[in-house]
Amino acid sequence: MVGETNLDTLLGSMAAELVDGLYVFATVPDGVVPTGVRPRMMFHEAEGMTLILLKEEAEENGLAYEFPCHMITLNIHSSLDAVGFLARITTALAKHDMGVNPVSGFFHDHLFVPDGREMDAIRVLEQFTTKP
Repeated sequence: MVGETNLDTLLGSMAAELVDGLYVFATVPDGVVPTGVRPRMMFHEAEGMTLILLKEEAEENGLAYEFPCHMITLNIHSSLDAVGFLARITTALAKHDMGVNPVSGFFHDHLFVPDGREMDAIRVLEQFTTKP
């Protein structure tokens, strides 16, 4: 299944979906995810494993965390080798003084934006979509 690579199509056709929940970034130095924790993402780094998970799950399991944020899924099947898609989006968010942590999955790109700025991000993203 091939994803979209055309930048104009990606930007004009994406639908930004705000996902329920407040997420956080945590790390487990030994790479062992506590039993019952279901992270949205895991990534191994030299210093430990990064987890993106719900804040309540981190607190229930005594995990220290940072960056309370909301997840926005860009609902268009973007190719993993699409050029410029996230660059254009993150640049637009930066112009609104908003940090973002983008994550690419196989089918979609996801943005983790600061808690309290999620609707600002949605408004910025809506400016990209094609209007009828």
